[in-house]
Amino acid sequence: MITIKHNFIIKICLLQVILYFSNFSFGQDIEPRRWNPLPLKTNILAVGYANTAGEILFDPLLQAEDVTVNVNAVIASYIRPFKIGSKAARFDVVIPYVNATWKGLLNGDPARVRRDGFSDPRLRLSVNLTGAPAGAGKELQEYFAANPVNTTLGVSLAVTVPLGQYFEEKLINLGQNQFVFRPQVGFVHNWRKWSYELTGSVFLFSENPNFSNGQDKRLDPVFAVQTHLIKTFKPKYWASVSLAYGLGGQSVVNRQPNNDDRGDVQYGVAFGFPLLKKQGVKFFYIHSETVKDIGSNLNVLGIGWSVLF
Repeated sequence: MITIKHNFIIKICLLQVILYFSNFSFGQDIEPRRWNPLPLKTNILAVGYANTAGEILFDPLLQAEDVTVNVNAVIASYIRPFKIGSKAARFDVVIPYVNATWKGLLNGDPARVRRDGFSDPRLRLSVNLTGAPAGAGKELQEYFAANPVNTTLGVSLAVTVPLGQYFEEKLINLGQNQFVFRPQVGFVHNWRKWSYELTGSVFLFSENPNFSNGQDKRLDPVFAVQTHLIKTFKPKYWASVSLAYGLGGQSVVNRQPNNDDRGDVQYGVAFGFPLLKKQGVKFFYIHSETVKDIGSNLNVLGIGWSVLF
């Protein structure tokens, strides 16, 4: 029978793999239970797979029509909790490998683009300012037993590093060739078997000086918010429903704005259960819908596996 400590850690880690599966829609992730503290002196490794499929809506001036995308992604992530003073903190690393195919009409003729390789990895450091103090598994269990209703406020900074596959002469790439900095503030309220979470993010982009044959490209900031409702069932089964919205990201090429800012609504559901003593499995579905004339309408279906050591 899986322990409370192991089940708690596995739930947190499995939710980590959602991040890159939703990146093809807007860069916004859907990641519930992001702010719950993890026991010190633990290592968590997660691997996930997901298929993303749907339509891409380009600016009509590009003369690209009926464009669809199909993405197969494998994501590996590692989480290490630690403490800063008495505060619970954690460091995350996410590495994605992607196979993606785009099909459609370009100037009225059939066209097809395929990319296969690593996308940009992401590093993230976070600290919980309130809530449970940093501690071992037993200490966290005692805290939550004594405080079945509790609230956590946390802050984080994620950095996407431009190490993914990128071809200067091509418009469609797996990597972005630019740093992405994402400061984030999150709030989670737990009451016994229920949890509610609200998180706000700002995506800040560095310049890409080698966009499509040496042009200079930058993106305006993206503002995003996401909310989650999670229910834990006996014995150690759980489910979540999520909603997210992002707005912004207009591209500016050679100092010329393109009036192509994005707006996307995402919703998702997930279900997880224990597997062996220190392992767990989760299934999830995410849908992304653009609210602009330019964007994407995508469906993501995936599975994640996590192990504690």
